[in-house]
Amino acid sequence: MGDMFRSEQMALCQMFIQPEAAYTSVSELGETGCVQFRDLNCTVNVFQRKFVTEVRRCDELERKIRYIETEIKKDGIALPDIQDDIPRAPNPREIIDLEAHLEKTETEMIELAQNEVNMKSNYLELTELRKVLENTQGFFSDQEVLNLDSSNRGGGDEAVTQHRGRLGFVAGVINRERVFGFERMLWRISRGNVFLKRSDLDDPLNDPATGHPIYKTVFVAFFQGEQLKNRIKKVCTGFHASLYPCPSSHNEREEMVKNVRTRLEDLKLVLSQTEDHRSRVLATVSKNLPSWSIMVKKMKAIYHTLNLFNMDVTKKCLIGECWVPTKDLHVVQKALSDGSAAVGSTIPSFLNVIDTNEQPPTFNRTNKFTRGFQNLIDAYGIASYRECNPALYTCITFPFLFAVMFGDLGHGLILLLFGAWMVLSENKLSRIKNGGEIWNIFFGGRYIILLMGLFSCYTGIIYNDIFSKSMNLFGSNWVNNYNTSTVLTNPHLQMSPNTSAKGVYPLGLDPIWQLADNKIIFLNSFKMKLSIIIGVLHMIFGVSMSVFNFVHFKRYSSILLEFVPQILFLMLLFGYMCFMMFFKWFKYNGFTSNQPETPGCAPSVLIMFINMMLFKNTAPLNGCKEFMFESQPDVQKLFVVVGLICVPWMLLGKPLYIKMTRSKNVSHVKHNGELTGNMELAEGETPLPTGSTGTESAGGAHGHDDEPMSEIYIHQAIHTIEYVLSTISHTASYLRLWALSLAHAQLSEVLWNMVLSMGLKMPPYTGAIGLFIIFGAWCLFTLAILVMMEGLSAFLHTLRLHWVEFMSKFYEGLGYAFQPFSFKAIIDGEEEE
Repeated sequence: MGDMFRSEQMALCQMFIQPEAAYTSVSELGETGCVQFRDLNCTVNVFQRKFVTEVRRCDELERKIRYIETEIKKDGIALPDIQDDIPRAPNPREIIDLEAHLEKTETEMIELAQNEVNMKSNYLELTELRKVLENTQGFFSDQEVLNLDSSNRGGGDEAVTQHRGRLGFVAGVINRERVFGFERMLWRISRGNVFLKRSDLDDPLNDPATGHPIYKTVFVAFFQGEQLKNRIKKVCTGFHASLYPCPSSHNEREEMVKNVRTRLEDLKLVLSQTEDHRSRVLATVSKNLPSWSIMVKKMKAIYHTLNLFNMDVTKKCLIGECWVPTKDLHVVQKALSDGSAAVGSTIPSFLNVIDTNEQPPTFNRTNKFTRGFQNLIDAYGIASYRECNPALYTCITFPFLFAVMFGDLGHGLILLLFGAWMVLSENKLSRIKNGGEIWNIFFGGRYIILLMGLFSCYTGIIYNDIFSKSMNLFGSNWVNNYNTSTVLTNPHLQMSPNTSAKGVYPLGLDPIWQLADNKIIFLNSFKMKLSIIIGVLHMIFGVSMSVFNFVHFKRYSSILLEFVPQILFLMLLFGYMCFMMFFKWFKYNGFTSNQPETPGCAPSVLIMFINMMLFKNTAPLNGCKEFMFESQPDVQKLFVVVGLICVPWMLLGKPLYIKMTRSKNVSHVKHNGELTGNMELAEGETPLPTGSTGTESAGGAHGHDDEPMSEIYIHQAIHTIEYVLSTISHTASYLRLWALSLAHAQLSEVLWNMVLSMGLKMPPYTGAIGLFIIFGAWCLFTLAILVMMEGLSAFLHTLRLHWVEFMSKFYEGLGYAFQPFSFKAIIDGEEEE
């Protein structure tokens, strides 16, 4: 947890690697995942870099792997899961064998696919011919056989043929959706002199290229004359109809059908053998394909990274620049040594640390528990380098503020069980790759959901609320002192704490409030004051966090000129209001005999605060006092005056200080790469802190050396106005804790009274069935409305309270994320896409 208070200290380093050890060294760095490289070839076109040929080679290998993977998925073969045994980056010599194997497999698959398409095309043609021969049996009769001749083989000239009335015919198959246009076109070109008979095929045929079903129709067109025959064939060609020879003799057709069926059986056997061979090849390849894919991805990432390096003038050394966490410098040094040893390089690679004034990237080391909370902060803005990280405190304050709005033991238990299931089964659930974006969000925030459910159970116990009902765990501390007749004859009775209360309920609210008519009034007052108290404490904590930033960045003047007036303004006004709430709870009670201290004389804290700000007075009731203690008017005036003095203090203090000290500060401007303390690191050594961590211009601080004084005055005026107004608006904004808590409780009560209570009031026998149905509807509405919708609403409001009300007091969020070269991040990122 200590690492989360500030981002990791970073060092800008130079790497000097021998070309023969470059591949293995970068591979080792990719496995560690703790180095962010910088591009030293920004001016060089991506197609002119040193390793662009190797990158293209990897692209070609990826294309082949994608093609083979598509074929494997087409056949429904499952790929093995290798998350527990991820291979390392391949040796450049090993990739030659892999390339040859993929080339051979791809060629074989292409040949098999082409042969299969050709055979399926032949099979389709033979199937269509068989359908034509079988379906045209009913188109011909014994009398027609004497007059039909598809080839006009009968002797004699055309005049004799026409005189005898001999008819020609054309048979074929056409797509069913084109039949009506085909018929119309034949009628137009022949002027009604073509007789067309057709029969739809019941079973669809499969397209040889795509495998999609095709519905077709068998047709026979009868005509007279050779010229009309040529026209019909042209129309058939235009409509993509397949024509097949069809003998006019019944015996010839029967013989032809037998031959076609024999050929179909032979072709089906060949297709079956081809499918078996294809399946065997794909099954063999599928065992190694995931490993090959990861190996090629790692190899491509290595060459992409090597393209960021610069070659020295002697062409004997690769130079790279990178950001490294100082805690991981020994890991990087060891990775470079292992990379050099892997290829037997005699010249070791070494690392130089460079002093620079450039702002380093922000790296917060997280684990599976804190990663979700860190993502919430990073969604607002990446922290400036080395400034305080709100995620450390968000781990507790976020689920707590959520629970204040979602305080119900039953609903909190549902969230707790859901989060616990995801946490306990995280190893199995993490293997789900295609769960969708919503599932990934839920699973990534599983520990947030777990804590939100746990804290909601706690606040549900404090509110004594479980599905809008109360639990009588310790027995009510209120006693009914009225007799039976008084209770039966009076619809409303008031119970005084003096006579009816035996003490304080041990934990949370007394269950008797569930029956009280003034339950809403009491809970409103309680939750409203609780929201203001929590909000003011949260904002005071946020303002106090700015001190740690000022001390770390050595901006000690800002403690006096910014923090002190800010905390005084907040404490003397709104902190005083919270103090008066507690003072009112302690001073006024029903057991005292002094009338000014009885509950009826208790003044309104809100009215008192308004009068304090406006220097007004409100006349008290008879026998009561306007103020809670004697010196309260003088104290309030002092607090308001000091609070008003804080405004010009914040407005003018910092600009005047900068103006007075500007002439004394003569700073030397460093340029990136200026080696003021450049040193070579031996293995195991840890460098001194680098960068400008302690300067005014460091991350998390604003430099004003070159800024005009007019800009500084305007900038400070904006900040002062924003803080003064936001202190008021942010305090009111925390009332959302009360509003959403009230809305959640009322929705839960309405759902119970309007839905579930109906089933509980039904007659015994029919009520059993009705209660079963109504209980299902109540569960559905509870999950959909109260848990999911209300939970999402409370989550978003909690997120706003942290982003705006809390983090704006000390958090700048002007940094950029540390994005290390990591094989794991590359592979996980591609799987999510």
